[in-house]
Amino acid sequence: MEGQITRSLLMGCITKHYLNESTILGVWKIEEDIKTLLGMVEMDGEDRKKYRVFKSTSRRLEFLSVRALLAELLGKDARIVYNKNNKPFLKDGSRFISITHSHNLTAILCSKDEKVGIDLEYMSANIGSIAFKFLNRREKVTKNPETRKYHLYIHWCAKESLYKICDKEGISFRNNITIMPFEVKESGEIKGKVRTKRIDESFDLCYSRYNNYAIVWTKKNYGNNNLPGEDQPVAAPRSR
Repeated sequence: MEGQITRSLLMGCITKHYLNESTILGVWKIEEDIKTLLGMVEMDGEDRKKYRVFKSTSRRLEFLSVRALLAELLGKDARIVYNKNNKPFLKDGSRFISITHSHNLTAILCSKDEKVGIDLEYMSANIGSIAFKFLNRREKVTKNPETRKYHLYIHWCAKESLYKICDKEGISFRNNITIMPFEVKESGEIKGKVRTKRIDESFDLCYSRYNNYAIVWTKKNYGNNNLPGEDQPVAAPRSR
């Protein structure tokens, strides 16, 4: 797993990064207006219905950017559906996907044969005040003021990514997810563990920085278990 995000020359898509032959990560910078994005995507009746639910311009831009980026990554338009936990799936069941967005950036990780989880966050100044809510005693964060905020955001994004890949209710960031101590760099690889009554798994994760954003992703091959399409999507998306 490589941790470096590089720039793409594609319109809107600032990176299109193949992690391996079956897994691709894309990041889209929202610089277009709604009219432009509407011209870049195809929506069926269900998508248009979901789109109209969002009243704010920012939510509509996020919704459209997800579909524009997904079409860029797959080379075709694809329909997104959601399961009972609001986890996204492709309607045709061809790939696992994970979606995230924050402050005009949208990211998608998709794979033909690996479960995936991704999270990105714009790094605001106040995360230190809530660190106690998601860090546990086994986790170590630098005291260096120049890198502490980024270090904290890596922990948060890593836990969000693991929460997404596990797709189970009742997982506590603080009590059930642990990020192994690591020295923070601009980009790198880290390890995390998820432990509940039903889960005892270790994961490899990658992290990277893009301007003032932290981004973390993970993927794991479960063999023939839980292939795309086996979880039944039933819920309509509320935010993506």
